Amino acid sequence: MTATYTFDVFSSLDGFGSASGGDWGGYWGKQGPELLDHRLAIYGGEQRMVFGANTYRLFAEMLASSSEPELGDPWVRRMRDMPATVVSTTLQRPLEGWPNATIVSGDAVDVVARLKEESGVPLRSHGSLAMNRALMAAGLVDRVQVTVFPVITGKNGSSPIFKGAADFDLELIETRTLDRSIQELVYRPTLHV
Repeated sequence: MTATYTFDVFSSLDGFGSASGGDWGGYWGKQGPELLDHRLAIYGGEQRMVFGANTYRLFAEMLASSSEPELGDPWVRRMRDMPATVVSTTLQRPLEGWPNATIVSGDAVDVVARLKEESGVPLRSHGSLAMNRALMAAGLVDRVQVTVFPVITGKNGSSPIFKGAADFDLELIETRTLDRSIQELVYRPTLHV
């Protein structure tokens, strides 16, 4: 039996993973207690995180500086303490501040295919957009979990989540509303042919 792989991502309504400039801040300033409690519950079970090198560097640097308020959220600390595989051809050693990270060199498709076969726990990736687009195209993503925040970041949107991705049909398998305005949508992706 293969492990389930979930691509977990935050998004503005117009499909951006973050905003540059302006005063948006983390979660676009829209988080509430339901979102934070739900995120903590998601990260409560045993699982292995999977990151690309760029996202890993970003998280490790942000966690080391702890200048962003959301980095002190319990779910983020729990994510940091989970076992993690970082797929990289450039990193030589784990960065400080991520105690259970292992660097695996190679193509993400090959690494994750092997992890899915060998892992006894579910796999989850938060962010790592380019890596996860490649994994989706290879049919390795079982679930796409998109948390949509009630904002449009037309002027300041950065990191377009699905820019350059293949075409996919999505089967909605779960939905919930958090804090009366945040939508969590969980889909099963199938490559559209």
